[in-house]
Amino acid sequence: MNWLNELFWKESIAHTILIYSLVITTGILLGKIKIKGISLGATFVLFAGIIAGHIGFRINPDVLSFIKDFGLVLFVFFIGLQVGPGFFSSLKKGGLALNLLAVSVVLLGTLTTIILHFVSGISMPIMAGIMSGAVTNTPGLGAAQQALKQVSDSVGGSIPDIGIGYAVAYPMGVVGIILSMIIIKRVSKTDINSESKNYERKQHPQEAIPEKISITIENPEVFGKKIKECDHYLINEAIISRVQQNNEIKISDSETVLNKGDIILLIAEKGNIPDLIKLFGSKSEKDISTVPGKLMSKQVIITNRHVMGKTLASLKLRSRFGINITRIYRSGIEFVATRTIKLQIGDKLTIVGDEASIDNAADLLGNSIKRLNEPNLFPIFMGIILGVILGSIPIAIQGIPTPIKLGMAGGPLIVAILLSRYGYNFSLNSYTTPSANMMLREIGIVLFLASVGIKAGENFIPSLISGDGFIWMGYGAIITLVPVIIIGFITKIFLKRNFLEIC
Repeated sequence: MNWLNELFWKESIAHTILIYSLVITTGILLGKIKIKGISLGATFVLFAGIIAGHIGFRINPDVLSFIKDFGLVLFVFFIGLQVGPGFFSSLKKGGLALNLLAVSVVLLGTLTTIILHFVSGISMPIMAGIMSGAVTNTPGLGAAQQALKQVSDSVGGSIPDIGIGYAVAYPMGVVGIILSMIIIKRVSKTDINSESKNYERKQHPQEAIPEKISITIENPEVFGKKIKECDHYLINEAIISRVQQNNEIKISDSETVLNKGDIILLIAEKGNIPDLIKLFGSKSEKDISTVPGKLMSKQVIITNRHVMGKTLASLKLRSRFGINITRIYRSGIEFVATRTIKLQIGDKLTIVGDEASIDNAADLLGNSIKRLNEPNLFPIFMGIILGVILGSIPIAIQGIPTPIKLGMAGGPLIVAILLSRYGYNFSLNSYTTPSANMMLREIGIVLFLASVGIKAGENFIPSLISGDGFIWMGYGAIITLVPVIIIGFITKIFLKRNFLEIC
C-alpha cells in the first residue's frame, strides 16, 4: 500500500490531479446541501480546499499558482464573452445608473475597509483580503494578489497571505449579502411577487413584444402608395411580410403598391400596432398567415461567420431570395427584425417565403447546428493571449511608486468583452454555446477557489482559533453589511428602484 500513501502525500502530477479532483468533488457535493433553502453551491469548494490544506495536503507552489491564475483567466474571460454582445447597449439603456450605484457600494466598502484599517491597526494587505472575502469578490482577490506580487517583485520582500483574510471573511460575505436583502425587504415591506412582475415588465415590456396582425387597406391616403412611402410605417420599424391582392397571397417588398381592399400581414411591436392599424385601415377578420399556400414561416439560425456583424439591409435577402425576415430571437428575447440590426452568431431568424427561397437563404446564413456546436478555439486562445498581454502592461501613475497592471483578472475580461462585440470585424468568431460557456466558467472558478483554499488551509484554523481570525470575520461582516444596506435603502426609498434590481 506504499504506492497509495505516496499518491496522497508525495508531490507528483498524479497527486496534484487527485487532490484538486477530491477538493472540487467534495466542495460541489457539500455545496448542494440546503439549510432553510440556502446553499453555497460551488463556493463550498473554497472550504473543501481549506480543509484539505489544514489536514496536510500540499501542492507544489508553482503549480498551484499556475492553476489558480489559469482558473481565474478562464472564469473572467468566459464571463466577458457572455456579457459582451449586449454590454454596450445595456450600458446606454440604464447600465450607467446601475453602475453608479454599484460603484457607490464599492467605494463605501473601500471607505469602511480603510476606516477599519486605521481603527484596528491591521495591515492593509490583510484588510484587502478581508474585503475581497466580505464582498465575495473572487476576481478582486486575484487582482489584489497580482498587485501585491508586482510590488514584491519590484521592492523585494515576502508577500502576506491575504487568502487567509479572504477565507475567514467569505462565509459572512455569503450570508451577509443574503441578510442584507432580507433586512431591506422586511423594513421596506416589499411584496416579492409584485416586484417580480414589475421587474419582468420593465425588462421585457409587453409593448415591445413582436406581434402579427392582418390589416385591410381602407385608408385613402395610402391607396396607390408603395410600402416604402408610408412614413408612419417606416417610423415604427414594422415589417409587412405578406400581402393579399386579388385573392393571391405573396411576399411583399418596399416597392409593393397598396390598393383598396388589400390585406397585409404586419409584424410590429405590440405598442405600435394601434397606430399602424389607423394608418392602413382596419383589422381584418381574415388572418392571412393561416391561409394554406406556398408561403411558409421557418426559423433559421445564423452560423455563417461571414454574415456576422452585417446588417439585414446590407445582405439584401429580400431582393436576392424573395423572402422576408420578420423577427429575431437572441439571448432569450424576441424582437422585430429591423433593417439596421447587426446579426450575431446564434441569432434565430423567423423567415417568411416559399420553401425553396427559405432554403436558399438558409444556405447563405448557415443554419448548421453542427457548426454552431463546434468550438472556436483559435479566437478564444487568441483572446486569452491578448488579455494576458493587456493585463501585463505596466501603467505608471504619478504618486504611485510602482506601475499598476490590469492583471490576470482585468486584461482577459476587457479583451473578452471587446472580442465578443467587435471580433467579427477581424473574422474572429468567439461564439460559444451557453452550456459550453457555463462549463468553462465553472471549471475556471472551481480551480481558482480550490487553489485559494488549499493555500490558505495550512494556516486557516490556527489563525481562526489562536490568532485574529474571529476578529477578521467580524470586520468582514461590517464591510459586507454596511455598504449594501445603506445603498440598498437609498436606492429603494429615494430612487424608487425595483427590489430585484437592488438585489
